[in-house]
Amino acid sequence: MITLETPIVKELVKSALIEDIGPGDLTTDSLISPDKTIIASYNSREDGIISGLPLLKIIFSRLDPEIKIETYVKDGEKVSSGRKIAQVSGNAAAILKGERLSLNFLQRMSAIATLTDKFQQAIRPYKAKICATRKTCPNFRIFEKYSVIIGGGSAHRYGLFDGVMIKDNHISAVGSIKQAVELARQKIPHITTIEVETETLEQAKEALEAGAEIIMLDNMPVDVMAQAVKLINGRALTEASGVVNLENINKIASSGVDYISTSAITSKAGILDIGLDL
Repeated sequence: MITLETPIVKELVKSALIEDIGPGDLTTDSLISPDKTIIASYNSREDGIISGLPLLKIIFSRLDPEIKIETYVKDGEKVSSGRKIAQVSGNAAAILKGERLSLNFLQRMSAIATLTDKFQQAIRPYKAKICATRKTCPNFRIFEKYSVIIGGGSAHRYGLFDGVMIKDNHISAVGSIKQAVELARQKIPHITTIEVETETLEQAKEALEAGAEIIMLDNMPVDVMAQAVKLINGRALTEASGVVNLENINKIASSGVDYISTSAITSKAGILDIGLDL
């Protein structure tokens, strides 16, 4: 389960604050009286799905534990442009110092959740589930994976440590899919699943016969993908990957695959326009 209530999130927020503020905020410290207080609202300036609100507490508690935070929506909730989503009140200097970082998190994470939902909706009426990949921004993975889940997708594996995925370079290095699966099976816990990346029907058949629990159908034409799904016939989970976008994802889903993985939901999400207004 991916949650924002973990020590690593607090450490990443701490690191981000150090990166942004450094030894001090020259502008705020020059202009704002230490005892001045303000009230500021986070407002969505476009339609979307909100993600990242729990980070407000983590960010501002490091700047000033006395700052009060009120939220008016929950992560995963769809909002319209103009919607007030949260409010912070308290020490003005602390709020201004945390403004940009809090918006960076909210805007980026909400954009990922929003785009993930668009991809998931585009799959209808097929059963496939949209998945993230490991093509994430360094040190931002937990926030991206969390937001994919908030948007209705699947996080896939989190890192190299929580699932075996045998890709083309692994197969080339070892010699064959069969040998790669056998070697992995000898060394991993018995409850760990093995996924194999395939590019042809022959490779999909080899992966199935080798005992892979998940077979990735990478960059296959949709008609070939459908043949592979028929060949596998529920004996392993199937995952489509390759060049996936909003224009072709429905056609890909029509092949009958269980999952569709794409880095587009994170790498191409951009930001959702959210502002902090005094």
